[in-house]
Amino acid sequence: MRIVPVTADVSIKRDIDTGTETQREAVEAIIQQVRDQGDQAIRELTKKFDGADIENFRVTKQELEGAYAEMDQSLIEALREAITNIRDFHERQKRQSWLTTKEDGTILGQKITPLDSVGVYVPGGKAAYPSSIMMNVIPAQVAGVERIVMVSPAGADGKLPASVLVTASELNVKEIYKIGGAQAVAALAYGTESIQAVDKITGPGNIYVALAKRAVFGKVDIDMIAGPSEIVVLADEQADARFIAADLLSQAEHDEQASAVLVTTSQKLAEQVAVEVETQLAPLPKKAIAEASIRDYGVIYVARDLVEAIDVVNQLAPEHLEILTEEPMNLVGRIRHAGAIFVGPYSSEPVGDYFAGPNHVLPTNGTARFSSPLNVDDFTKKSSIISYSKQALQTNGHKISALARLEA
Repeated sequence: MRIVPVTADVSIKRDIDTGTETQREAVEAIIQQVRDQGDQAIRELTKKFDGADIENFRVTKQELEGAYAEMDQSLIEALREAITNIRDFHERQKRQSWLTTKEDGTILGQKITPLDSVGVYVPGGKAAYPSSIMMNVIPAQVAGVERIVMVSPAGADGKLPASVLVTASELNVKEIYKIGGAQAVAALAYGTESIQAVDKITGPGNIYVALAKRAVFGKVDIDMIAGPSEIVVLADEQADARFIAADLLSQAEHDEQASAVLVTTSQKLAEQVAVEVETQLAPLPKKAIAEASIRDYGVIYVARDLVEAIDVVNQLAPEHLEILTEEPMNLVGRIRHAGAIFVGPYSSEPVGDYFAGPNHVLPTNGTARFSSPLNVDDFTKKSSIISYSKQALQTNGHKISALARLEA
């Protein structure tokens, strides 16, 4: 990994959410085809892109039940415990409607209403992502969304992985469709003969899914345009170079465009981590992916002190931040921009991504400067309540009229 002083440019520039002109045109064509041809377009596009010939793409009760036979019971129990943890965390985010009254009889307030329907996109193809189901479905359920629709691309055999089906079943998701890509996003946004349109689409996907979500925004709401994952480790001289290297590589092997960054006050640690990354990289099953990520987007910044190091972190505004310093909790209050903050040596990123409870759908590419992890609020909307009394209108009517005329 490159070791550079903080005087260098600390931004990670990745133009990953706009795609190429060819990609954008392809997505627009797919969306239009689904709008024009409905289910038939979904079947044709699923066969073209996923190699799956599926006549009825809604998952059946029998498929859900059969998935349990393929799953180890200990894994099912781990899923159930993770679901409990995630639900408990998100229950604490719920907001209540409120009203306030004034002496003149005025009543003002805010009404919190869950969305009617949400579509959850779960990536598929080369791997299974049951954690994505939990992180998107659970906050929607806690918010009170009545209709939750899940879409995920099937394999060439026309099936979804057992872990995906079991997780959806454990969460009691009623509508599951074996479709993916831009065509699935279009179906959720505009509807087809067999899929009723939803009000919001959440969940990560490849560049075509991201571009499709961008294209349908306005017709429906979306959660965010998620880019390649990223991690920043903030460490001082007492941190373990082996653990840091492992955490950096665990992120790098996700995607060639993933970003893995160490910010440290120790030149010695920086050099140790650089060596460890090369050592641990060699036997990785996904070595080629991790190697490209580390080469293009991996860097070690050496800061003069913790003040400068924290400034670097806030400039990067990372998706994941690990703090591995002597007194890590003392630094949390000084972190202004980060999607999720993992504090101390026993809080590595997978703890939060899979089990602890907080949501792992996080802002990427510096957007933590102004956005938050997926949460219960994302599945609700707010209405203002205004009830003026006769007395209040008599008292303030001339002021209201004056302000209205000011804008006439």
